[in-house]
Amino acid sequence: MLQISHPQIAQGTADFSNFAGRPLNRLHATVTYLYGVLFGTREEARKVSDAVVAMHRRVSGRGYSANDPELQVWVAATLYDTAMVLYEPVFGQLSDADADACYQQYSVLATAIGCPEHAWPASRAEFSDYWQEMISTLPIGDTSRELARALLSPADLPLILRPTVPPYRFITIGLLPDAIRQRLGYSWTPRQDRLLHHGLRLTSAIYPHLPLTLREAPKTHFLNSLRRRTPQPE
Repeated sequence: MLQISHPQIAQGTADFSNFAGRPLNRLHATVTYLYGVLFGTREEARKVSDAVVAMHRRVSGRGYSANDPELQVWVAATLYDTAMVLYEPVFGQLSDADADACYQQYSVLATAIGCPEHAWPASRAEFSDYWQEMISTLPIGDTSRELARALLSPADLPLILRPTVPPYRFITIGLLPDAIRQRLGYSWTPRQDRLLHHGLRLTSAIYPHLPLTLREAPKTHFLNSLRRRTPQPE
């Protein structure tokens, strides 16, 4: 939702992607890239990054290009900010040293696909300035709104997953920055906000205490899937 709030990304997505008709495929590809780059071997990170770069070469139109460093930074920035929005209420605030290390590690999501290192804000303070500026000034248009509606009402979901759509919509809308949410056309009440934060508190009481193997199961699954498609050195 945050990514397609950028008008150029929204236009590129509308012109070159049918993600609304295959949301699970899109999710699989995105999460495979995230885990491959952040947790895979160098060869696995290279393979998955090369696949994204090859795809991005085809995504270019009037006023946008998937290889534009500005757009690459925005995409990585949305992933970093969302991770922090979810992590800290559940696990607590990171120390300054850990927060700095985590922030710098997220830069690889942009640089792995060709974004110059200097394009990523140099520090968390610079990122905060960048983020607030982008959130307050993005000129969200009709294309972004149409894509948002498609994201919140995913088509062709398996029957077993359809009951997940209402909570998915609620959490997605609730986690958006106020300014973005309003310009996309969604309302949010104090009662809804209390319900969302109650859910995060409940998650913080349960999730950190689950076995590590269970919490890391998605990472293990996606890395194993990537490794089955990546030749391993003998």
